[in-house]
Amino acid sequence: MGYGFTKAAAGVVLSAGIVLTANATMAADYEIRLGHVTSDKEPVHQAMEEFARNVAERTDGQVEISIYPNGTLGTNLELYEQIRAGAPIMTAADPAYLADFVADFGVLGGPYLIDDPRDFTAVVTSDLFTDMTDRLRAETGIELLAMNWFFGQRHMLADKPISSPADLDGMTFRVLPNKMWIETFDALGARPTQLPWPEVYSGLSAGVVEGAEAPLPSIYGAKLHEVKSVISLTGHFKAFTGLIMNADYLASLPEDIQVVLKEEALAAGDFMTDLMLSSQEEWEQKLTDEGVTFNRDVDTEAFRQATLPVYDQFPDWTDGLHQSVVELLQQ
Repeated sequence: MGYGFTKAAAGVVLSAGIVLTANATMAADYEIRLGHVTSDKEPVHQAMEEFARNVAERTDGQVEISIYPNGTLGTNLELYEQIRAGAPIMTAADPAYLADFVADFGVLGGPYLIDDPRDFTAVVTSDLFTDMTDRLRAETGIELLAMNWFFGQRHMLADKPISSPADLDGMTFRVLPNKMWIETFDALGARPTQLPWPEVYSGLSAGVVEGAEAPLPSIYGAKLHEVKSVISLTGHFKAFTGLIMNADYLASLPEDIQVVLKEEALAAGDFMTDLMLSSQEEWEQKLTDEGVTFNRDVDTEAFRQATLPVYDQFPDWTDGLHQSVVELLQQ
């Protein structure tokens, strides 16, 4: 897929963009579009705004980053294809999607891998992670600027409380279209059903799926609580994301701008992680005020034990990968 647009589509995209520059009266030397599929009300969007502001400031307005939420630049996969084709585009990328290109990334999105999200720093600053990013660049032309953006704990949403794996038996559950999610919910006894994120609301409404899972801000931003009002605090995935762009396009920029983009991507990750960790109670209160019931009676250890075999379902991973990541997290 190329990255050209019809005039009509271009008009929609341009109207949806949020342009952040240091000096609106001067044209930037480099214009980059940053697209994502989530709501502009979510913390990840705030982190992107922070990133764009700081890049503009540090480059004296040479770099203009326009942000396009709600899938206005395309789905995740469409954005990846545009990036690989060389477009001056960035998007958010999580380990599950990157695993389609370099299988080892998949371990970073596994169930119950992390207790304290701040421990993830030990992974993304390791030689193991550097090797993954080097392989991603060499094999796909994708540059991973950062992977330290804590997207939040993912919890389960349904009509009923889900306190143990037995409560998921036979339930149709929306999952992301990747192997880690499918294997995890299969191990829990559910029937994993793939739906793109923009279709989850209608899928829950129409009964295509009986449940879904996401961080609280994403549930709120997509209004999923309007159709399913019980959230069980399972915390089965602690999700991280980050920013990717085309490696050749990045290398074509002046070296000082390359440094700014990389440094500010990491700084925005710290910003988002602090934001997510400090706002859990706020999101719970927002959802409670709109009629959500929270189930806190969750047998986390039962979920953890049920999903341990998931890590044995990835023959393409480097030998001993899961144990290596566990050891990094325990340092």
